[in-house]
Amino acid sequence: MASATVHSSSTSIRDNPAYQAFLVLRTGFVVAPILFGLDKFTNLLTDWTAYLAPAIDRLVPGSATSAMLAVGVIEIVAGLVVAVRPKVGGYLVAAWLAGIIGNLLLLGDHYDVALRDFGLLLAALALTRLATAFQPTRDTDTATVTA
Repeated sequence: MASATVHSSSTSIRDNPAYQAFLVLRTGFVVAPILFGLDKFTNLLTDWTAYLAPAIDRLVPGSATSAMLAVGVIEIVAGLVVAVRPKVGGYLVAAWLAGIIGNLLLLGDHYDVALRDFGLLLAALALTRLATAFQPTRDTDTATVTA
């Protein structure tokens, strides 16, 4: 595996399209889970309990509302993990999305949302791969690109 260092001279890491894609995905997978997690406490976007499959609701202790509050906490944590450790956070978000897809399939409804979440799962895996390629160094203008 070859390794190259990109410096902030004439070829900035910030000009690299793959690095830009990494930043877009990282930002999206920090902001979206945190916002959706916070919304589990307010239900401004929707009534989240409508998305909980009865089979899952029977498995978890408490009410559907308390289950959604726990989901909100998990989503916020997932967004924070992506912010700090995107290689780990990308896999965490992908696994979480797989769980959401499974729940929606059990619900027998919202297949459109399940398909969208599958696309997001693929994007989370792409984030993880890009995070592996762009290793941060101590110098904020330098990153090691592994090819």
